[in-house]
Amino acid sequence: MVEHHTFEPLIFDDSKVLILGSFPSIKSFEEGFYYAHPRNQFWPILSEIFHEQAETKEQKIALCKKHHIALFDSAKSLQRDKGNSSDTNLKNIEVNDFEKLLQEYTNIELIAFTGKKAEAIFNKKYKNLEIEKVTLPSTSPAHASMTFEEKLQKYKAVFHKLLGV
Repeated sequence: MVEHHTFEPLIFDDSKVLILGSFPSIKSFEEGFYYAHPRNQFWPILSEIFHEQAETKEQKIALCKKHHIALFDSAKSLQRDKGNSSDTNLKNIEVNDFEKLLQEYTNIELIAFTGKKAEAIFNKKYKNLEIEKVTLPSTSPAHASMTFEEKLQKYKAVFHKLLGV
């Protein structure tokens, strides 16, 4: 069965960093928002970097807006085994239209991928797109080979360089 990305990008006219995951987890679909799995480290990492609460959906949106961060996913639709959100389980992937998105939101200076799968999906169609890109470690609970602190340092380096945080 084909699954389609059902929520819009979280993006603002002044967004500078576009953070791309691969595709929403099953828990994210249930919640209707990005990085919703309780063990995903994405929001704790951003909360630590910016010294702000990121527990409610409203707080997460406010943090992104304040710090010029946009969120979306590389995949528009795909197939995966029922009940398995793992990136290794993604097949028959259709890529989102990033040329259109970047034409509309011209302040985006950097695309940051939350893992190698998000980058690989993007590169299927947009490898040669002229924009700075960086691949960060996955914040998924499945990516346990790197500690929270190690991931935090990698994310901090990107936000410090771009946003002066």
